[in-house]
Amino acid sequence: MARKYFGTDGVRGRVGEAPITPDFVMRLGYAAGRVLAQSRSGKGRPVVLIGKDTRVSGYMLEAALQAGFAAAGADVMLAGPMPTPAIAYLTRALRLAAGVVISASHNPYPDNGIKFFSSSGNKLPDEIELAIEAAIEQPMECASHDRVGRARRLDDAHGRYIEFCKSTFPNELDLRGLKIVVDCAHGAAYNIAPCVFHELGADVITMGVQPNGININDKCGATSPEALAAAVCDNEADLGIALDGDADRVMMADASGRLYDGDELLYVLARDRLANGSLPGVVGTLMTNMALEVAFREMGVGFARAQVGDRYVLEGLLERGWQLGGEGSGHLLCLDKHTTGDGIISALQVLSALRRNGETLAESTAALELFPQTLINVKVAPGFKWQNNAAMVAEKETAERELGDGGRVLIRPSGTEPLIRVMVEARHAPLAESMALRIAACCAAT
Repeated sequence: MARKYFGTDGVRGRVGEAPITPDFVMRLGYAAGRVLAQSRSGKGRPVVLIGKDTRVSGYMLEAALQAGFAAAGADVMLAGPMPTPAIAYLTRALRLAAGVVISASHNPYPDNGIKFFSSSGNKLPDEIELAIEAAIEQPMECASHDRVGRARRLDDAHGRYIEFCKSTFPNELDLRGLKIVVDCAHGAAYNIAPCVFHELGADVITMGVQPNGININDKCGATSPEALAAAVCDNEADLGIALDGDADRVMMADASGRLYDGDELLYVLARDRLANGSLPGVVGTLMTNMALEVAFREMGVGFARAQVGDRYVLEGLLERGWQLGGEGSGHLLCLDKHTTGDGIISALQVLSALRRNGETLAESTAALELFPQTLINVKVAPGFKWQNNAAMVAEKETAERELGDGGRVLIRPSGTEPLIRVMVEARHAPLAESMALRIAACCAAT
C-alpha cells in the first residue's frame, strides 16, 4: 500500500506548505498517539520523547506535536535540540513507547520534517506508518479531561547521550595527541559532538557550533565538507569530522585536506573488522561505488545493495543478520554499536580503527580506487516519472550498452525533494560526466 505522507525518512517538506503546517503536525501527533495507545493496550499510558534540530521552525512544530499527543492521551518528554540518533538511543534506554525527531536532516533551514522511532530505537515498521496515515484521516477528538497527556523536560539528555557515544569507543584506546576539527553544521550536535571527542582526549577545534535558527547546513557540515577540509589545513590538524544538521551523517578529512566520503569510511570499517574478527557481509545501496563491490569480493566479504536510504540499508542488514552497512552520503550503520545511523559513533569507529592499526585515513584506503561517478540532480514537477520519458529511457539504454561491464547507470527520484537523480559510474571520469549530462538533458527538457 502506497504511503500518502511518509517518505523514505518520515514526513518532510517546506515549512508552511502541506504537510509541514501546524494543523497537520498536530493531527499527525494525535494520530500517532492513538495508534501507539492501541498497540500498547494494557501497558498504561504511552510516553513519547520529542527531540529536534536547530531550525527556527522547530519551536512551532514541537508545540503542535505536543498538543496532538496530549489530546490523544499520550505523555510527552521534551529533549530539545538533540541529534536524531540520540533520540533513538534515549527512546530505547528509557523504555518509551516511541521517539519523534523534528528535523529535515541535511536539507536547508526552510524545510523541516517529522520522523519516528519505535520503542526499540528503530524506524517505525511500514504497518505502523500506514496505521498512522489512516488515523490522520479520522476526526480528531480530545481525550477526556482526566486522560489528557502531560509534558515535561528530560533532564540531562545531553549528558546521557555523550556517555553512550563514548561507551562505543574501546576502553583501551583514547584520542590523546590528535588535533581534530569538528564541524557540527550549526545543527543538533553543536553542544554534544565536541564534548565527546574532547572527553576521549582529543584537542578539538570547533566549527558550526553557533546555531541561530537559519544557518543549519549553510555552507558547512557534511553537505559542504570543503569548509572542513580548509579548516583542517589552516589549523594544521590531524583529522576533520563533519556532521550534518541532525548528526546522522559523517564525512572526514585527513591532514592534507583530502575528503573521505561514506563509501571510503565504510571500507575502513570493513577492513578493520575483517582483520580483528569476522565480517560475513556489508550492505550498501544502489549508489555505492563499484570499487567497494570489487574490493569486498576480493576480501571474501559478502556484499548486497539496497535501495537508497538508510532505512533500506537497515532492512538489508536485519534480513541477513549482518552488522555493517552504509551510504556514500555518510550514513553508516554499525548495528553492534547502535540501532540506527549515527555520525558521531561512526566517526568514533573510524578513529578506533585508525588508532588500533596505527594508520592514517590515506593508508587505510590506499588499496581502494574509486570509480569516477557523476551525479546530477534535476528539478522536476511533483509526480514526474522518468520511465515515461522515451528520450530519457533511450539515452539510458545507449549509455548502458557503451559501458558494458565497465560502469553503471542509475536514475531514481529523490525520496525527500522534487528531484530526479541521474548517476553514471565509469572507469574514466570524462565518460561518466558526458553520459550523465546527456541523460539529464532529456529530463530537463520536459
